[in-house]
Amino acid sequence: MKQQKKSIRTEIFDWNQYLPGISIDCAIFGYHEKELKILILEYRKSGIFALPGGFIRKNESLDAAAKRVLQERTGLDNIYLNQFHTFGSLERDNPEPMRTVLEKNDIPAPDHHFLLQRFISVSYLALVDFKKVEPEPDFFSDSCLWYDVNDLPTLMLDHGQIVQTALRYLRSNINNQVIGQNLLDETFTMGELQKLHETILGENLHRTGFHRKMMLSDRLERLGKKKTGKAHRAPFIYRFKKQS
Repeated sequence: MKQQKKSIRTEIFDWNQYLPGISIDCAIFGYHEKELKILILEYRKSGIFALPGGFIRKNESLDAAAKRVLQERTGLDNIYLNQFHTFGSLERDNPEPMRTVLEKNDIPAPDHHFLLQRFISVSYLALVDFKKVEPEPDFFSDSCLWYDVNDLPTLMLDHGQIVQTALRYLRSNINNQVIGQNLLDETFTMGELQKLHETILGENLHRTGFHRKMMLSDRLERLGKKKTGKAHRAPFIYRFKKQS
């Protein structure tokens, strides 16, 4: 979780260029040192934590807006992105968290301010290469940092529910190879693949059964043995076959 805080950009927003009442929230996952990580923002001077998100410009599509938000927060293009749920509960009709952020930063907060309305959130899941990401806070945030999914701060509104829904989506799709392709290195051992599955599922898996299941899936290509200096103990390395 330790990371250098980024400098804060100070551009002024013209809220009239965005669609009212609809927002994007992103569950951005990475995998590092056998931990599943997620990016979390901390709003300036407020102690309020949230998922990275943004709004849809009047001249762009929903998916284009999500890709823009992800690029701004991670510095990456062409990453795996999937819309997984829409959140619109009455719990979202609560302007107080954003009112606090505005007031703490000496920004006038009249009741009609764009940020104080109720938003329906279209939520996206992204899988990124942890080593390539350079987290960047948005205009209202002090930091954008990686957190272990099992050790999160309290999140604003229903963002904790969004995280849990995203995790359920990952677990229910654990056998989709896009998860391993985007969270692991291009080549990996069977043990590393098993550990990723165990981390996402939150449970231990039987080694022999997991190995057999993966090989029968016909999704893996075996490349040879990993160089360890102990040939008789060296594990095989694999990569995912290209999907046709």
